[in-house]
Amino acid sequence: MRTLPHADPGVPDARSPFRYLWWTARGQAGPLLAGIGFAVLWWLAQALVPAALGRAIDSLTQRDTEGLVRWSAVMLVLGMTAAFGGVMRHRRAVYSYLAAAYRTVQVTARQATRLGATLPKLLSTGEVISVGNSDISHIGSALDILLRGTGSLIAIATVTVILLVTSPELGLTVLIGVPLMALAVVPLLRPLHRWQHTQRDLQGELATRASDIVAGLRVLRGIGGEQVFADRYRAQSQRVRTAGVRVASVNATLDAAQVLLPGLLIAFVTWRGAHLALDGTITVGQLVAFYGYALFLVGPLRTLTEMADKLTKGHVAARRVVRILSLNPEITGNATATGTPGGDLVDPSSGVTVPHGRFTALVSAVPEDAIAVADRLGLYAAADVTFGGVPLADLPLEEVRRRILVADNGARLFSGPLRDQLDVTGTASDDDLRRALHTAGAEDIVAALPDGLDAHVAEAGREFSGGQQQRLRLARALVADPEVLILVEPTSAVDAHTEARIADRLGQARAGRTTLVCTTSPLVLDHADHVIFMEDGVARAEGSHRHLLATRRDYAATVTRSE
Repeated sequence: MRTLPHADPGVPDARSPFRYLWWTARGQAGPLLAGIGFAVLWWLAQALVPAALGRAIDSLTQRDTEGLVRWSAVMLVLGMTAAFGGVMRHRRAVYSYLAAAYRTVQVTARQATRLGATLPKLLSTGEVISVGNSDISHIGSALDILLRGTGSLIAIATVTVILLVTSPELGLTVLIGVPLMALAVVPLLRPLHRWQHTQRDLQGELATRASDIVAGLRVLRGIGGEQVFADRYRAQSQRVRTAGVRVASVNATLDAAQVLLPGLLIAFVTWRGAHLALDGTITVGQLVAFYGYALFLVGPLRTLTEMADKLTKGHVAARRVVRILSLNPEITGNATATGTPGGDLVDPSSGVTVPHGRFTALVSAVPEDAIAVADRLGLYAAADVTFGGVPLADLPLEEVRRRILVADNGARLFSGPLRDQLDVTGTASDDDLRRALHTAGAEDIVAALPDGLDAHVAEAGREFSGGQQQRLRLARALVADPEVLILVEPTSAVDAHTEARIADRLGQARAGRTTLVCTTSPLVLDHADHVIFMEDGVARAEGSHRHLLATRRDYAATVTRSE
């Protein structure tokens, strides 16, 4: 029994879409080749049935009982062989489809993790969602169709040889007619792929718009812009629908052509074969066999058209996957460097210094400036930040991520047990979780759940309110217990009483550890050991919250405005 997905998908060849598809195929060469073998067996068994049937009919007309029994037995064996080959081919085809799809999911997810904060800067949410929703399916289908497609080519070649040997005239008719039918549907593939590409892009844009609306729904309702965005979403949805109808229209025309053209060939072969049978050139059994061959060839011919369509789609999908795999993160760190003892975290660009082992707060009149500082201190943006006197960019990125944690409100909860959401490493004890939940003021959330920490969390934690999600995210950051914890507005969505409890407990919970909170909340600022006030992206003053309130009007205006 083969298991999926593979533990290690390997290193993809992202130099071109074709190379990526070839790499995917090589990764499952054994099952793929076995599937092609079974597909050839499946098609050939079906292809030889008309010949056996024709011989059986000739035996019947000649009153050859022994021949009739013999060829009837041959048809039985061919039927059993086709059934066995079909089952085994289908098993290998499903495995090939799933293996290619899973492998693509694995390498793109790994790349997304590697890119981190760089990914949303270079690709829209809809683009990434489309890769996960449709492109992996097209890549899987491209490998799936290789099995039937290769077998159909061999089956067509076999039948053509049989026809030429039996009747050169009818054999040439089929030999010329099959490629002509294939070429006749080629002009339909180009508009089909063009509209499919258009529909896919529109779906990506629609997914991005939907994600933006959901993320900012409360803000939209607050400013009365919900209907405006709903109208835009409705208009975009109609464009996607129109593109889908165009795709369906071309698909319908293609399907009709795949039935009509082979039907015309079958009719001609049957008509011409009947005349040859009346002239005595071929036997009645051979006429039936020719009709059977022409009818049989409809299947391989449609498979070839389907293969051209799916391989083209797979190539287009692989191009998008390669695009993601070819992206490089803005920040890579130094993989060969070694760690350094902890110390002050210094951002020369803003003049902000986060003292080692203290609870520091960063106040900015413009929240985006504080976020920019947090990004630089966490090495999510290029900067000359130093950590204990050592340039942060000179440290291994894994070391930076392990020692410095930036927790903002863009983080998400995922589906699964709540315990797993809070303890992402699986190493925290129940006491650790309880302490983190207490500090984050989130005990009531867990207490209200029927299964407590073992309760199942829905995707994105949608069963929790915004304030509850924020407290759970804070608890998750505290459970991680990093050497340096940078929190961006961790209490912006909670009520004043809860915020006061969090502010009172946070400093105690992080005693001896470096903590920076980007906030304008007086409740939090009053508990900080050290406060840095930043204006125009530069640190202007430092001291305690009460001292800055008494000495700087701009600071007082900033923090009182937040109330």
